[in-house]
Amino acid sequence: LNVTVTHCVSVCEMFLNLNWQLLSLACVVTSCESLNSFFLGTYNVNGQNPKESLSPWLASTTTPPDFYLVAFQELDLSKEAFLFNDTPKEPEWMLAVYKGLHPDAKYALVKLVRLVGIMLLFYVKVEHAAHISEVEVESVGTGVMGRLGNKGAVAIRFQFHNSDICVVNSHLAAHTEEFERRNQDFKDICRRMQFSQDDLTLPPLTIMKHNVVLWLGDLNYRISDLEVDHVKDLIAKKDFETLYNHDQLKRQMDEEVVFVGFTEGEIDFQPTYKYDTGSDQWDTSEKCRVPAWCDRILWKGKNIKQLHYQSHMTLKTSDHKPVSSLLEIGIKVVNEESYKRTFEEIVRDIDRLENDCIPSVTLSQREFQFQDVKFMQHQAKTVTVYNDGQVPCQFEFIPKLDEPSYCKPWLTANPAKGFLDPGEAAAVDSPELNSGQQQLEDILVLHLDRGKDYFIFVTGNYLPSCFGSSLSTLCLLKEPIQDMPLETIRDTMPGVHPRTVKAEELFQQPGLRSEFEEIRDCLDTGSLDSLPGSNHSVSEALLLFLDALPEPVIPFSFYPQCLECCSDSSQCRQIISMLPQCHKNVFNYLTAFLQELLKFSAHNRLDVNILAPIFAGLLLRSPTKQDSTEKRKVKEFFQHFLVQTPSDRDIHYKSPE
Repeated sequence: LNVTVTHCVSVCEMFLNLNWQLLSLACVVTSCESLNSFFLGTYNVNGQNPKESLSPWLASTTTPPDFYLVAFQELDLSKEAFLFNDTPKEPEWMLAVYKGLHPDAKYALVKLVRLVGIMLLFYVKVEHAAHISEVEVESVGTGVMGRLGNKGAVAIRFQFHNSDICVVNSHLAAHTEEFERRNQDFKDICRRMQFSQDDLTLPPLTIMKHNVVLWLGDLNYRISDLEVDHVKDLIAKKDFETLYNHDQLKRQMDEEVVFVGFTEGEIDFQPTYKYDTGSDQWDTSEKCRVPAWCDRILWKGKNIKQLHYQSHMTLKTSDHKPVSSLLEIGIKVVNEESYKRTFEEIVRDIDRLENDCIPSVTLSQREFQFQDVKFMQHQAKTVTVYNDGQVPCQFEFIPKLDEPSYCKPWLTANPAKGFLDPGEAAAVDSPELNSGQQQLEDILVLHLDRGKDYFIFVTGNYLPSCFGSSLSTLCLLKEPIQDMPLETIRDTMPGVHPRTVKAEELFQQPGLRSEFEEIRDCLDTGSLDSLPGSNHSVSEALLLFLDALPEPVIPFSFYPQCLECCSDSSQCRQIISMLPQCHKNVFNYLTAFLQELLKFSAHNRLDVNILAPIFAGLLLRSPTKQDSTEKRKVKEFFQHFLVQTPSDRDIHYKSPE
């Protein structure tokens, strides 16, 4: 539900006078502008330890920059880092960065944020530190199930003097053919990355709400439609212009699919991926990757000038080369004395206006219906809210009597509170869960500060799905779930498996959202004999199915027992024998299937340390939030079932019917 807000300007003389003074205040704020240098650096280190000085990269500028934003990807490729977000390499690379900063200035670390192997460091000259405020960090995982952090982004937002700046370090989906997945990752990051504000009455800030946005990282866009030898020949001739015309990111930006409004400087350096580690030689492995400009730096905002954009070939630690950009950014600086004087005058006028003007709005529509909502499908409606009063309105969606939240879990408002200024937009999204038992009915209460309440009625209907239905219900179904009346479903295992046990990166590389939707509809309608989509989309659908179960395969009531006996294989198996029959059957078939995958580990590169934590966390879920100790016990419990014993051999893997 997108709320578009229009502000009506009163014609009264007093209000016009106030607007004029507000304009004067804006002029005071922006009249003084200082130019500051920002060093942006990105480096995919391929899980390596720092083996060489970073000075040729970080101290490559003639004069020391005012700011350093240093981004890393693949800081740690170990399974522990991937699954528990722990890594000893964080302090090692932090120290290497600190030693590599420009020697002619003193720097202070403002903030660090890391998601698995994606890390962003923010350093500033000590003399500027006092003028930095409102520092917030956030992260978004876009890996499997849209959550795992092997791919995704971290971000730092802050205010420097009177300019709001957001810096994003992202690692998008890999592989040449997956450019649509990269586009999807970018859009998911923009949608899901939200920063809380110091003033809790204000809505969260999204990335694009900042004056300046700096985006860097391993964006993973590749060179398309050229053979590897042709690409290398163009590089040898330094014909980067021809090569750039085949760059996927350029093509997607030209089509305005991603990074709309962003700028990237001219690329006059050779591709930064992929090299043999420790050398300047192109990839000589069996895969012989086509060289590509995976590592990129872009910006969005006014008064930004790029002074250099380059790679640093002397560093050989990784199969990528680091990239840097030096930007000169105009920062708005407040004239404190003039600001204070003008502000006090405006406050006096506002006090007079508050006594004369009561806020009010007009809603274009007060009833909305979401029809045929599917699992993990967003629907949106739009209501226009017109401010027909004489003053700006502060609004907030407030809880109804005796309710903890302003809306039910399947509904969200963004922003949930804020000011009704011209052009302001908010969104209330449809559910991401699916259970035919829950009614889509709710009432949103829009409250105006010093004004009255407005009621918005929301109704809708779910299309039943096997995703989010219980195992016991699914086992009783005789026909596709969407062909059955809701009443029948309320009164009463889809088989999802990769097409080939030899496919690489199963359960680690995410699939495409569009393919998942086809798989979901296929399972819910029984319309196809075989599942559509790639191996990765089908395997991710399996994980999503398990994650959506209202009661996990190992029911919540067994959770404490499983943790207690996690180190004893025979006791673990005894617990499984006690599960309800349909839960036990699903558990046995899943473990048999995973054992079959492990037989082909030489092809698919899967091992127990990869599969155990991923599936353990889905099959054996805690009713409350898990700590790291519990996660390790859950993993230990499930590992017993990935190694075949004589008792397992009665369970033969087969494709479920």
